[in-house]
Amino acid sequence: MEPVISTNGLVRRFGEIVAVDGVTLEVYAGEVFGFLGHNGAGKTTTIRLLNGVLEPDDGSVRVLGLDPATEGALLRRRTGVLTENPSLEERLSARENLYIYAELYGVPEGEVTRRIAELLDDFELADRADERVGGYSKGMKQRLALARALIHRPELLFLDEPTAGLDPVASHRVHELILHMSRQEGRTVFICTHNLAEAQKLCDRVAVLEYGRIIALGTPKELARRMGQRLSLEIEVGVNGVTKALEVLQGVFLGNNEESSQDQDVIKIAGVHREMIPNVVARLTEAGVPVYRVAPSEPSLEDFYLALHGE
Repeated sequence: MEPVISTNGLVRRFGEIVAVDGVTLEVYAGEVFGFLGHNGAGKTTTIRLLNGVLEPDDGSVRVLGLDPATEGALLRRRTGVLTENPSLEERLSARENLYIYAELYGVPEGEVTRRIAELLDDFELADRADERVGGYSKGMKQRLALARALIHRPELLFLDEPTAGLDPVASHRVHELILHMSRQEGRTVFICTHNLAEAQKLCDRVAVLEYGRIIALGTPKELARRMGQRLSLEIEVGVNGVTKALEVLQGVFLGNNEESSQDQDVIKIAGVHREMIPNVVARLTEAGVPVYRVAPSEPSLEDFYLALHGE
């Protein structure tokens, strides 16, 4: 399969500062690809290079089979971009905002009305489509900006912090829309985010950028497993069973690589091998300790990211 995005040794400098330093990656059709990194890591500069807004100083890049540096105008008719702080015409209505961008992107005149109606409905804005955008909530504005990025039916969508500042319900709705675009419509979605839980939930693969260089690349699960095969374990035993449970656990395995802590009636253990869990539960039960909940958890993408940066 030909990649939708392909870069090889991509470099961009601003004077003495190397903002993008030898980035090599491939992104495939229908993939949700996450781009992670601290502020100033080079994420936004990379997106500008991929869209032909900036030209590289070195390396090669192809997006949708085109060279962004020489075919940028053609490329941008096939991509959609949602910036972290999208600017909307707040004195106009949502419908009028979409009409402006439909004209800018050259949407066929006979399709404009229908396409706008579909987007307003998909993003749950139809009931307030003719109200001024200045009166919209943050979540509504974000949904409108995403609808605007889709007005010309782009094959590739770039999203910069798509849920920044949104409440949990609005964030969940945006997540649903991203997954629908990828899974049902086959669009490729390239996400820049600081929300590591969001990246783990949505992304098929992620790249971690630091000082313009990719320092990790893989699926969230692959990267998390680099932390090792040990799990964290929470055991809820009830207040009256804590003392006895700690005695049992000390006799089972504590004192090797494991660490324990207590939060009222919940005992937390770090560094547990999966195969040890049945033995733990059996020993507690034999000792008469009431076990109400056993919750193992594998390392997360956030654990990996923090470890990667020395936290």
